[in-house]
Amino acid sequence: MQSIFWSVEEVALRAKQFYENDIRQHVEYGDNIGKMIVIDAETGEYGIDPTGVETALKLKHQKPNARLFTIRIGYDVAVSFGGAMERIAK
Repeated sequence: MQSIFWSVEEVALRAKQFYENDIRQHVEYGDNIGKMIVIDAETGEYGIDPTGVETALKLKHQKPNARLFTIRIGYDVAVSFGGAMERIAK
């Protein structure tokens, strides 16, 4: 499946499904609360760091067309990163 054609809403939905169904029980504890988790909406691969930036850059380096979605662990706040990292600077 080519994630490049997904809308922002589809990326968010898939990433949230990965988080709720597979990831949440492994990450929502102790020092992780308040950190950012970046999820590849196609594969479910994820990483955690305080701001999400390091993980997003690492995942984009591994797979430049990855559709990433960021969630603050333990909160209902999220940000989507599109196909080009320059877009987040707006």
